[in-house]
Amino acid sequence: MKLKIVFFTLLLILAAGVLSAQTNLLSGKSESEAKIQLAGLWINELINYHEIPGLAIGIVYDQDMIFSKGFGFANLVKKTEITEETLFRIASITKLFTGTAIMQLRDKGLLNLDDPIREHLSWFKIKNSFEGAKEVTIRHLLTHTSGLPREADFPYWTDHKFPTKEQIVETLPNQTMLYPPDEKYKYSNLGITLLGEIIESVSGMPYEKYINENILTPLEMNDTRVNLKDEDFSKLATGYFAKSKEDERKITPFTDSKGITAAANISSCVKDLAKFISLQFNYDNHKNAILDGNTLKEMHRVQWIQPGWESGWGLAFSTFKDKDRVYVGHAGWVAGYRSQILFSQAEKIGVIVMINTEDYSPYTIAKKIYELAAPAIKKEFEKPDKEDYSYNTSWEKFVGKYIDPWNWRTDVVILNKKLYFYDYGFPPRENPESNLTLLYPEAENVFRNAKPFGEKVVFELGADGSVKQIKVAENYIYPLGKFLGKHKNE
Repeated sequence: MKLKIVFFTLLLILAAGVLSAQTNLLSGKSESEAKIQLAGLWINELINYHEIPGLAIGIVYDQDMIFSKGFGFANLVKKTEITEETLFRIASITKLFTGTAIMQLRDKGLLNLDDPIREHLSWFKIKNSFEGAKEVTIRHLLTHTSGLPREADFPYWTDHKFPTKEQIVETLPNQTMLYPPDEKYKYSNLGITLLGEIIESVSGMPYEKYINENILTPLEMNDTRVNLKDEDFSKLATGYFAKSKEDERKITPFTDSKGITAAANISSCVKDLAKFISLQFNYDNHKNAILDGNTLKEMHRVQWIQPGWESGWGLAFSTFKDKDRVYVGHAGWVAGYRSQILFSQAEKIGVIVMINTEDYSPYTIAKKIYELAAPAIKKEFEKPDKEDYSYNTSWEKFVGKYIDPWNWRTDVVILNKKLYFYDYGFPPRENPESNLTLLYPEAENVFRNAKPFGEKVVFELGADGSVKQIKVAENYIYPLGKFLGKHKNE
C-alpha cells in the first residue's frame, strides 16, 4: 500500500474542500494528484447540484488502491460519513463473482463452457418455438446470448418481492425463449441465476458458501457479503429513491434477491472491490491467485461483439472501446444503489464508483475520473523500460534499400542511433512514422522486430562483408541493386 502514501496530503485537502481549482492545480503537486484533485472538485459540484446523498470512489493502479474518498453521507439524517469501508449493494456486479466461480469449476474439470444447461440442471425446461435451435449452454449464459428472457416470471423490480429458487424452478416451464441461442445479445438476470444453480449442482456447496470459501476469503475481501448479517447493516449506506415531485428522497426498502442471488445480491465496499480489480492485473503472480492467468485473459477477451463494434461481452465481464482505450468491467443497479467498476488491463488502472441513490449514473463519473487521471497515473507509476539499446557503428553496413521478389520495398535506416525498417506503403501512408519498425539488437547481426519477443531479423553477409540478404522470420529480402542486377535479364 506504499503508493497510497503519495496521496495522503491530497486526501486531507479534498476532505477540507476549501481551496479553489486553480490553487490546487498550481500547488506544486504531482500531475496525477492534481488530476484526481480536480476530479474531486467536480464530484463535489455534481453532489451539490444533483443533491446526491453519498458517493464513494476508489482508484486502483496494479496491486494498490492509490486513492479512495467518500463524498456526501451514507445516511442523510444521521450525517454518517462515507469511507472506503462503507458497504453498498453492488447488484449486477455480483455477476462477476458468479462468472469467476464458473471458470474455477471449469479449470478444475468439473464442467465445460459448452455444456448444455440440462446436463447440470435436470429441471431446466422452457418453451422454445425455434425449431432446430442450438441448446442453451453455459457459455451462452456467461455472454448473455442464450435467448432467455431477461427475468424470472415475477415482477420483482416493480414490487421488490423476489422469488425463491423453488418458485423460479416451478414457473420456468411457463416462460418462453425470446431468440434462438447464439444469435442475439439479450441481457438476462435469469441466465446468471441459472449459473448460480450450476455452481451449487457441480460443487455440491450452497452458492454463498462456495463464493465465500473460493473467492472472498482468498482475496481477503473481508467486508463483502453474499447475504448481509445483522451486524453488517451498521456499515451499509442507506439507499434512497430518486427525488420525488415533492423534492424528497425517500429511503428504499431493503431487498433480498433470494432466488436470483447469483445475479444481484452481493454487498461490498471500495476497499474490497479494489482487491478484486487488482486480481485482474496480475495474471501470473498475484499473491492470492484464485484463477489461472490464462483464464482471466479469457474472461476479459471479447466473446460477443455488438453490431457497432464498440461494445460487447467477455465471459461475465462487459467490454467496450472508447477511442484507443478498451475498458472491461460491469455496472450494478438495485433499489437505492448504483455502482460501476471499469478498468483497462493494458494500463493496469481501475476505477470504482458507488452511489446510494438511483438518479445519477456512476458510469459517467467513473469514466471521467479515468479519462482525467489515467494518463498522469500511468506516467507517474509505470516503471520505464531499462535502456538496453546500445548503438553499434557496425550497423552502418546494413543501411540501404531492399526488395523482395514481390516488389515490396524496404529501407534500413539509422535514426537517432537506432536501427529501423522503413516499409513503403502502397499508396504512401499519411504518417511516415507508422512506416517505421524498430529493430532490437539480440546478437551480432541478429535483431528482433518487437520487444521483448518478435520475429527474428538476421542480416546475412557475403564474403565481402556486405549484406547478401536479410532473413525476416522465414522469408528473405535482398539489397535492391544486387537483386535488380541479378534479375535484369529474366
